[in-house]
Amino acid sequence: GNMVEWCLPQDIDLEGVEFKSMASGSHKIQSDFIYFRKGLCFGLACFANMPVESELERGARMKSVGILSPSYTLLYRYMHFLENQVRHQLEMPGHYSHLEAFYDDKKGVLPDSKSTPTSQQPVHWLPSIHRYMYPEMKITHPAGCMSQFIKFFGEQILVLWKFALLRKRILIFSPPPVGVVCYRVYCCCCLANVSLPGLGGTVPESKPFFYVNVADIEMLETEVSYVACTTEKIFEEKRDLYDVYVDNQNVKTHHEHLQPLLKINNADKEKYRRLNDQRQMLMYSQEVGEDCSSCEEDLFILFFMEQNNRIFQTLMEVSASQDKTLTADHARGMGLDPQGDRNFLMDLLEVYGIDVMLVIDNPCCT
Repeated sequence: GNMVEWCLPQDIDLEGVEFKSMASGSHKIQSDFIYFRKGLCFGLACFANMPVESELERGARMKSVGILSPSYTLLYRYMHFLENQVRHQLEMPGHYSHLEAFYDDKKGVLPDSKSTPTSQQPVHWLPSIHRYMYPEMKITHPAGCMSQFIKFFGEQILVLWKFALLRKRILIFSPPPVGVVCYRVYCCCCLANVSLPGLGGTVPESKPFFYVNVADIEMLETEVSYVACTTEKIFEEKRDLYDVYVDNQNVKTHHEHLQPLLKINNADKEKYRRLNDQRQMLMYSQEVGEDCSSCEEDLFILFFMEQNNRIFQTLMEVSASQDKTLTADHARGMGLDPQGDRNFLMDLLEVYGIDVMLVIDNPCCT
């Protein structure tokens, strides 16, 4: 099985990290990278696989080199270093001087869990307020991370958006390589950003867990909301661990009351059309040299944040009104389909504890 060969500091608890940093099924591929969560920390590891003439190693040498941090938002800066180091470890096993120097250089950046209360504090998903203003908070930027996400899922991203906003447990399955699937976890979490103050203090946070495997089952059993990915098909059978299962482009749920949310309605199609129009305009302005500062990720995050803000702004205004009645016109004003999004709206009111009466009942009268 997998084993931890070397680490700094030596007294850190790394139980299970040898399975998180090397995705199940990786022996079939040459290289990969993987984001994961370990306790209150997040990790990024780079994996590589090299054929060797050694019976002891069964013809292949496989290693991952990774780092742990209280936040995943800056890990991408070290991707290149980790890729070089894993190649170095394959070719010259046991030479750790570069890794030691890296640790000595970076350790001051991280809070010392022994002297601060950080280890008792929950790890929060990025603060949603004006995230897009801080470019250093982005996860990684393979060119077009969001663009690939939109192309891959198409209109289905509106289905994922609803589940993300409802804080459902979303599990994405894919065979290795898993790096690009970790990006899908990140993109999924970005769908649910809201920047209205005072909203949903009691709402569970949507946690990006990135890669999970069977060793994480016990931990997942206690989670009420997360987005994660796995390469292990056995998870599909463990229905009590997730609400939404995504296999390739196929989004499904075993919960009967969530089934209507899988259907793309006219309002969803309109949102998708608007998103694509905005992307086309951005690409055109970049081509003619008018706009070099904006990127597709900002556009994507802002598009969904504005959509989410509009929904919650309306719901809070209605809940503060005298009759607290939400009508079909309100639904349309929020960019929702009065009929097609009825179940979504009802779930939304319940999850966020918003006191509003829904009167979108009879299709013939809306």
